[in-house]
Amino acid sequence: MKKLQLLLITLIVAFSLNAKEFNVAKTGNDKNQGTADAPFLSIQAAANIAQPGDVITVHEGVYREWIKPPRGGESDTKRIVYQAAPGEKVEIKGSEIIKGWEKIAEGVWKVKIPNPFFGDYNPYTDKIHGDWFNDLGRSHHTGDVYLNGHSLWESALMENVLNPPKTEIRIGGTPSPTYWFCESDKENTFIYANFKNADPNSELVEINVRKACFYPVINNVNYITVRGFTMKHAATQWAPPTAEQIGLIGTNWSKGWIIENNIISDSRCSGITLGKYGDEFDNTSEDSAEGYVETIHRAIKRGWGKENIGSHIVRNNTIYNCEQTGICGSLGAIFSVIENNTIYNIWKKRQFTGAEMGGIKIHASIDMLIKNNRLYNCGRGLWLDWMAQGTRVTQNLLYNNTTDDIFVEVNHGPFLIDNNILLSKLSVRDWSQGGAYVHNLFAGNFEVSPQDRFTPYHKPHSTELAGLKQTQCGDNRFYNNIFINGWHEKEFENKGLSPYKNVALPVVADGNVFMNRVEVFSTGQNFLEIKTEIKPEIQKKDDVYLINFHLPAAINKLKLKTITTEILGKAIIPEQRFSNPDGTPLVTDTDFFGNKRNVKNPIAGPFAKTGEGKIELKYQE
Repeated sequence: MKKLQLLLITLIVAFSLNAKEFNVAKTGNDKNQGTADAPFLSIQAAANIAQPGDVITVHEGVYREWIKPPRGGESDTKRIVYQAAPGEKVEIKGSEIIKGWEKIAEGVWKVKIPNPFFGDYNPYTDKIHGDWFNDLGRSHHTGDVYLNGHSLWESALMENVLNPPKTEIRIGGTPSPTYWFCESDKENTFIYANFKNADPNSELVEINVRKACFYPVINNVNYITVRGFTMKHAATQWAPPTAEQIGLIGTNWSKGWIIENNIISDSRCSGITLGKYGDEFDNTSEDSAEGYVETIHRAIKRGWGKENIGSHIVRNNTIYNCEQTGICGSLGAIFSVIENNTIYNIWKKRQFTGAEMGGIKIHASIDMLIKNNRLYNCGRGLWLDWMAQGTRVTQNLLYNNTTDDIFVEVNHGPFLIDNNILLSKLSVRDWSQGGAYVHNLFAGNFEVSPQDRFTPYHKPHSTELAGLKQTQCGDNRFYNNIFINGWHEKEFENKGLSPYKNVALPVVADGNVFMNRVEVFSTGQNFLEIKTEIKPEIQKKDDVYLINFHLPAAINKLKLKTITTEILGKAIIPEQRFSNPDGTPLVTDTDFFGNKRNVKNPIAGPFAKTGEGKIELKYQE
């Protein structure tokens, strides 16, 4: 045994000695060796030579490039790490600064850019398109224009640039935005923009020129860490589940990435993608369920499984100002963890729409953990679409989402949604079956809708297909939740769980609290109705909202049980028990804050004690 331990220590020391650190700085040169004294100038130069186990440290400055890592690491302990130098601001931008603007009218400027400037990709001729994309009757380009960091709005008409129309206030937007318009011929691209009182030749004006900021162009580039960067301005294309999903940063059909502690913003479509590879069948599904089933069959032949794909960690990132999704992934996010991210102002402008939008949008969230994220001003908060099996959604805060907080679509379970705070008008849009909802606070309604599409379910903790079924709705469990009315304007009426009265599959509801005239729905005798007006206290200072939930002592009257795998049982269709994503038995013994509950008699809702808790909501106003 001692000889084996000595051998392991020797191997670790040898590995550490062989690992290298490459430095990148704005004072560098790509002909250098990448040392601290002789750094590279571009991140790509370091990426080209980095080997498994190496670390690339990037120093302060703005790097205008698309990093295309040619290789990854070999294991979780032998990765290739890309990191911003500690304490230094490192920006990676998919844009370029544009000068040479010519004033053609009051506030309106024009620039002529020779087409060779864009290389093999011109975002001002490339139009957004793809399965399930809705252009709302006009064309949209993947390019964008920024004045001092703020995105202008694209117009399909030159007239709107000359005379900006008044526009209703959008989520996170402005009442009267200014516009840009583009056109191209064989030699040049022309961009027209209304900068109001600003002179674009003396201010910072940037335009998207790259498809991504950090994205491999080949598949199976595994075990990469990206941490500490500010990344923005990418001319990303629409990312449907049936096509390659290129994000501002993305994994491109790989395994074992860690994306952490970054600030990601201003992607034309998606911020982070954990998505599908590209092939000749991209965008050929005819927007159909049958087309996506065929996509899944092809993915299985391409190695879709835990050995090759997924198991990513996306944590501690701030993501905003993306028009399609903050984080999305079709098939490529299996067995992953998404935690501690703040995602807001998604679908901010609302100039186009489609069926692939939200703060987080995942197809096939098999054995995923989505934990402790804050999703607001996203249109739709979290969308789990197809194959949410073994998924756990816990300790998340969702609010100010105009479509819904959580949408579960055509899943057969089991999936667990516990200890979340959902404050938008529609808490859950349920087009699924086989879900468990435990210790949540719901301030909004439920929508329940059976679906006639045949969608997959799998063998437990696997991507192996077990069959296809329609969604009847039901087979749900609701334990120890709080339903509260009066959070929104007076005309809002919370029907609670009443939409489940006539679903086809059985529903269990026990240990729930219905407050402020929420309609009571319970299949057991253990529930509490509190009719008196109880509202959270809301205080505002500057752009910070402080919300205090002081739960009434009457909640303690309920005698509840700690919810476990044994109590939740199995989802009917896959015949799989409710468990942690790794297959171990679950126990809901911690609350929204991570505090331990009284397992002998927990209280309803996401807090371990009455009188708790203080939630700080930071709106961007």
